[in-house]
Amino acid sequence: MHVLVNAAMSADGKLSSRRREQLAVSGPDDFDRVDELRAESDAVMVGVGTVLADDPSLTVKDADRRAARVERGDSENPARVVADSRIRTPPDAKVLDGSAETYLLVSEAAPTDFVEEMEDAGAYVVAAGEDRVDVTTALAKLEGDGIDRLLVEGGGELIFSLFEAGLVDELSVFVGPKVIGGRDAPTLVDGDGFVEEFPELELTDVERVDGGVLLTWDV
Repeated sequence: MHVLVNAAMSADGKLSSRRREQLAVSGPDDFDRVDELRAESDAVMVGVGTVLADDPSLTVKDADRRAARVERGDSENPARVVADSRIRTPPDAKVLDGSAETYLLVSEAAPTDFVEEMEDAGAYVVAAGEDRVDVTTALAKLEGDGIDRLLVEGGGELIFSLFEAGLVDELSVFVGPKVIGGRDAPTLVDGDGFVEEFPELELTDVERVDGGVLLTWDV
């Protein structure tokens, strides 16, 4: 499986404000680029914090791109994947609206009634890990279901978990011309952080977009 992490952050490395409210860091050109990335992917993944903060649909917006997916034998939209260790996905979230397959990753400690509620809402529930989602095991199960190209759109806790497990192959980041600040504002990679054996990146491309810059690295 090829795992591409893509995100937009402010010039000071923040994904949103300390209130964790959705902010427009990038512009139309970068939105279109992300739509193309979704169209090229088998699945789009986020953490449950992103679902709660933004309620994204994670679908392809451009009709021609959706049509091209169908023409090549894929579903109109990529599958959606939500990592939810703390059992917080609401049953009315847009990722459960039926416009694409949705996988909900939970730990083996997830209550039976929650699992049943999510399955009733249309999700495929994947249990991996005792107390929190084991991303290595979970992604292996997704790969077994035919997901070979995974686009990860945040947030910082999930991205840290993927880097920690050595699962990230590529990182693309739009850095926008905005300063957000705040010690409690989420950053690109949150979690516990690294104190040794830091992931190393190789810069492969730099491009000016929407008044900011798009940086691409291989991991």
